[in-house]
Amino acid sequence: MANLTMLSTRIPKLKPTTSEKLPFTTKISTFYPFSSNHQYNNVIITHKPNTTNNFTPKSAVSSIEESIGTSNESEDEEGKEKFDWYKQWYPVMPLCDLDKRKPTGKKVIGIDIVVWWDMNKSEWKVFDDMCPHRLAPLSEGRIDQRGRLQCVYHGWCFNGSGQCKLIPQAPPDGPPVHTSKKACVSVYPSTVQNGILWFWANSDPEFKDILQKKKPPFMPALDDPSYSALISSREINYGYEALVENLMDPAHVGYAHYGILTKKTPKNKPVKGVDREGGRPLNLRIQDMDINGFSTIQEWGSGKFFAPCVYYVYPQSSAIDSANDNGNGSGSVSSVDSKAQVSTRKIPILVFICIPVSPGKSRLIWSFPRNFAVWLDKIIPKWVFHLNQNLVLDSDLYLLHVQERNIMEAGPTNWHKVCYVPTKADAILSGYRRWLNKYSNGGVNWGSKFNGGALPPTPLREELLDRYWTHTVNCSSCNAAYKGLNIAEITLQVISFGLIGVLALTKQGTMNTIQRSALFSVAILCFLASKWLSKFIYKNFHFHDYNHALI
Repeated sequence: MANLTMLSTRIPKLKPTTSEKLPFTTKISTFYPFSSNHQYNNVIITHKPNTTNNFTPKSAVSSIEESIGTSNESEDEEGKEKFDWYKQWYPVMPLCDLDKRKPTGKKVIGIDIVVWWDMNKSEWKVFDDMCPHRLAPLSEGRIDQRGRLQCVYHGWCFNGSGQCKLIPQAPPDGPPVHTSKKACVSVYPSTVQNGILWFWANSDPEFKDILQKKKPPFMPALDDPSYSALISSREINYGYEALVENLMDPAHVGYAHYGILTKKTPKNKPVKGVDREGGRPLNLRIQDMDINGFSTIQEWGSGKFFAPCVYYVYPQSSAIDSANDNGNGSGSVSSVDSKAQVSTRKIPILVFICIPVSPGKSRLIWSFPRNFAVWLDKIIPKWVFHLNQNLVLDSDLYLLHVQERNIMEAGPTNWHKVCYVPTKADAILSGYRRWLNKYSNGGVNWGSKFNGGALPPTPLREELLDRYWTHTVNCSSCNAAYKGLNIAEITLQVISFGLIGVLALTKQGTMNTIQRSALFSVAILCFLASKWLSKFIYKNFHFHDYNHALI
């Protein structure tokens, strides 16, 4: 999905060393390294390409399935070590979309939290979104004149440490009931990194200093001033597992996003290759899998999955060589060119941060850092990029929503049984499903929440593909544009009807025929412009349906 206008900037391509063409159309030639404290082992999933003929015998199919982790012998692959979903760092929101004037409510990994700006300590705070008095949501409250978080139900106030500082109903000469531990709000450890607010999903006091022991994955390009790195987010109406799997699947781009991220082929133009969408074999694999995630090797770059949230893809000059070395190359992030060479190359990076919200709901934060055409972001408003990026997300949203339910009916741990994935184009997403099976019984462990992970009912299509509540109201740029365009629409209508009124009230002979015709024409043009603007607003900020059959 890059800028997802850089996915319409499209993932740039390396110069291939084989006769195969890469599936994307702009150039990349190196990478920008990311750092993390995660350690990886040496488990490698590889497969030698079949170059003898186009027919794949049963034995070869079995070999491919084994190489990408779909064979029955590894179907359960349950290890003793299990991933603890509630002892991890999770991103909440980009800072650019948080408002210091008011508290903001979010749900992450099934936990309702409230984010607010503590002006006394000049830092963001993440609390449990529940007042200890009568369990009302604090996210509906306000920040009072003393910089405290106030519950608007009865006026209880809390400082940045979660301590209750005021119970208006308590007599001033009575016992200090506000000092009771029962009057406190649970506080989650939080930190700001790469322009994103993160929180630790466990408020137990033992994790108070967790930041000293474990930090969120660090992405240098997001803080590098020589890179353009716009950050945005959207609520997604399908689950975390489907979201991560989809982002690890480059083979779907030419089909699900045809005409958005790839160029349309005129109907009268002869088709080159197997189809107009440019489908072809892909040589993908994963390596270094452990409980913290794994690395990916692709023909145009490499990637890393830092469990549970971060997946990024970066170009690498050695990526094709390591992809074609039959598993002997490490694909290591350390295999870089000199800084002088790196600085002269166009480097786009894809950063996807996937957040489990609840069963059937997720949140995506994305950024596409690049060290070229940085000036574009200074002259083009952020919301303009979001028009295409949201279209990318919409174009396969319904497919994934239905797919998720089909997989859930079969059982998440049975993914490899019900899904037939015989080619190496599915190696990365198959590896991700193996990781889920091995370390988390096939999916997110919601604990006792959500009736064991049951999915919510499928909403109407307009609600499923809604943009207003999933993006527009949460994005500072799009929200401002939405308000401004609505004002422009009303202004055009007022001008149109105003001019018609002037014409109606003007006495004969005051204006000649040419003047009256000109005013009438301007009135009509303003009215038509307001109608066009109304459709533009609805289509880009509310609901945009997508019909693949008509593309």
